[in-house]
Amino acid sequence: MVSAVTWLGHSTVLIEAGGLRLLTDPVLRPRVAHLTRRAPAVDPAGLGPLDAVLLSHVHRDHLDVPTLRAVGAHVPVVAPPGAAALVGGNHVVHELAPGQEMELAGVPIRATPAFHQVRRRFRDVAALGFVAGESVYFAGDTDVFDEMTELGPVDAALLPVWGWGTSLGPGHMDPRAAAHAAALIRPRTAVPIHWGTYFPAYMGLRGHPLLRDPPHDFARLVDEESPEIRAVVPAIGERLEV
Repeated sequence: MVSAVTWLGHSTVLIEAGGLRLLTDPVLRPRVAHLTRRAPAVDPAGLGPLDAVLLSHVHRDHLDVPTLRAVGAHVPVVAPPGAAALVGGNHVVHELAPGQEMELAGVPIRATPAFHQVRRRFRDVAALGFVAGESVYFAGDTDVFDEMTELGPVDAALLPVWGWGTSLGPGHMDPRAAAHAAALIRPRTAVPIHWGTYFPAYMGLRGHPLLRDPPHDFARLVDEESPEIRAVVPAIGERLEV
């Protein structure tokens, strides 16, 4: 069965794996807090039927309650422990700790570690990555960690290569770190995400290099370090078979 990924901006990806249609970290609004969307808009109503949302963590650029509401309360959410209280609405939330697994329509969804500190509403909540159907790894937000070698082999790795501003704090990967992560995971295809979508509203420079360069730097570094891995930089809305 064909696996495919469609990047929708920032950390939001439509994953097709094992017959499931999974949406990661849905954030599709024109503005989230002080961040404005600098990429083509995506209408949640046009995504078609979804089997689940995979929520990596509860930072506002990953857990956006209005976008979840637009996706629909009938879509279950798979999330880290403690996230259910923040999701709100009438979503059914399945909480998984790193290393735990559940099945959706017979397809395994495995929660993986993520090295990313998260605090929201005065509480600490873990961060996760996910492996869907043993074919697609979605990293969420994370720094590189040695156990990434245990995540592969997978058909595709969705790896964050930047963020939403002009600098990165701990628990994030830049293009070089993400290329090293790809070398550890050994996917057939590496896809850069978490770049070029949201930027502070007070920065009106639509052509800022950080809205353009990180994924291409990542692809070049992957080619240099791991030429056996295909690095692909899709446009928003482009469906990529993996």
